[in-house]
Amino acid sequence: MKKYSGYLLDLDGTMYAGTRIIDGAKEFIQYLADNNLPYLFVTNNASKRPDEVAEKLSNMGFVAHEEHVVTSAMATASYIADEKPGASVYVIGGTGIRKALEDEGIVIKDEEHVDYVVIGLDIDINYEKLSKACLAVRNGAKFISTNPDTSIPTERGFLPGNGALTSVVTVSTGIEPLFIGKPMQTIMNKAVEMIGLDKSELVMIGDLYMTDIMSGINSGIDTLHVQTGVSTYDQVMAEAVPPTYSVKNLLDVIDIYEGK
Repeated sequence: MKKYSGYLLDLDGTMYAGTRIIDGAKEFIQYLADNNLPYLFVTNNASKRPDEVAEKLSNMGFVAHEEHVVTSAMATASYIADEKPGASVYVIGGTGIRKALEDEGIVIKDEEHVDYVVIGLDIDINYEKLSKACLAVRNGAKFISTNPDTSIPTERGFLPGNGALTSVVTVSTGIEPLFIGKPMQTIMNKAVEMIGLDKSELVMIGDLYMTDIMSGINSGIDTLHVQTGVSTYDQVMAEAVPPTYSVKNLLDVIDIYEGK
């Protein structure tokens, strides 16, 4: 297995599952930190700010700081700022997406005549919020969704994800959104920009084929599947484009790198 100059890492199913730390995850991050190998946690969660994501990881014992995190909210805000600086946006979502948009100088408006509609996971979603989003899209606003995840794993089980909320606006208006998060290239381009390395020097690590592994494949980045989450070894190897590597857990990678 190639030793890479930089590492892009999924969270759910790769670093932790709920409140349980996945075998080898903390040790692998410590190995990267000890060997001065740059890494970024790449998450589709747009509801949390990078510092909040880093704080959760730190509290679990991971070496994690705000600069180690890239979210679909950050990628969304960068995309809009590049396309139309100072744009007006109607947003559904939590503090993560709102902070990211404000940091890029984007104007958040609670009205139906805006340049963009952005949807991120919102646990306080209601009919009025969805109604305004639909009206704004019908009025010509460009429709963006932070990620296509239809469900999210929680302690209670799988709950509706951002893709499920987004589908309400899609079904009502007949307009498909531009998705930003994994497996799309937009969030990966943001990660590559932040880590400052060529794609050939990076590997994307994750458990779920359709988001984590496909995000690497779609972006021309090598992939490492960990058999610690949703997608099994047999499933990923049966895909038309399998991951570059698959391991039981990240302790295997440390052993390979150390020649054990």
